[in-house]
Amino acid sequence: MKQRSVDIMTKLNVVLIFGGESTEHDVSILSAKNIYEAIDGEKFDTSLLYIDRQGRWVMCEKFDDYENPTKLQGVFPVLGESKLKIGDRELRPDVLFPVLHGKNGEDGSVQALAQLLHISLVGCDMTSSALGMDKVTAKRIAAEVGVPVVPYEIYRQGENMPDYEMLCQKLGDTMFVKPSRAGSSVGANKVHNFEEFTHALESALAVDTTVLIEKSLDVRELEVAVLGNPPMHRVSQVGEVVPGADFYSYEDKYDVASTSRIEIPAILEELTSSEVRRQAALLYGEFGCTGLSRVDFFFTPEGAVYFNEINTLPGFTDSSMYPRLWTESGLSYKRLLTELIMTARS
Repeated sequence: MKQRSVDIMTKLNVVLIFGGESTEHDVSILSAKNIYEAIDGEKFDTSLLYIDRQGRWVMCEKFDDYENPTKLQGVFPVLGESKLKIGDRELRPDVLFPVLHGKNGEDGSVQALAQLLHISLVGCDMTSSALGMDKVTAKRIAAEVGVPVVPYEIYRQGENMPDYEMLCQKLGDTMFVKPSRAGSSVGANKVHNFEEFTHALESALAVDTTVLIEKSLDVRELEVAVLGNPPMHRVSQVGEVVPGADFYSYEDKYDVASTSRIEIPAILEELTSSEVRRQAALLYGEFGCTGLSRVDFFFTPEGAVYFNEINTLPGFTDSSMYPRLWTESGLSYKRLLTELIMTARS
């Protein structure tokens, strides 16, 4: 009994944060369930903190408790004291593990809260999270350090309606319209005419106030996983997403009927693969990332590589590329989680 008590005491207390107010709430739940089931129980005691769609924070005793959040006790952070209050009791986490996507999750808000709480956090800090979340800002950073980006224009809510004909002259007849600050392709549409364009603009503005209008190219979609804290971060092999639809939409990513597939490693010439991995490592450092990120690229038939986006809190669902890239690179799901948590403590 004595030895068992010592083992329990030496475990790190990890608080898994999931749900959230964003349009990617359901994706977060899928990711968190996978992590909760795979996390090493011999090393970590895991607590479950659920954020409902209205933004209320509650503590779950078991995972499925999130389905009835009104029956759960609220969670209140105590800033500067490294603790959370749950009713009459206190919880002092060693590490916060946010499994949140989109607004109020991967945009720097939760990361800033962890900083104010003085609690270690899995993943990137407030600044790099905010930079990565904004696709327009991310493209500007990439271009500044010499990484090519697909031609684009910007529309901000309240401005005059974009001149569609002028956009076509600059970007071509087929374009992608997407919110600047959203993930999982939420609010993103491929457009071929003015009617589709106006609908896509409304769809994107329902998610964000800044819209990215991007030239559509015939491309392959490549993704790279990065792990660790610079300068010791390392890069996975390159994977490829082969969409089952016209493009890799939200439905194509998560619908059970999706015919999309993932190829790891991507079939590329070694020179191309090395260049994609080099750019991923470079951008990870330029964004100030720590812990983890997934860096996405476009690859054209002519051999051009374009930066697409950086995801500082990638998904951990069954279909998610980030954990699969590391599994194929020899790092199991459980070992990956352990390394992420321990990296947050370093």
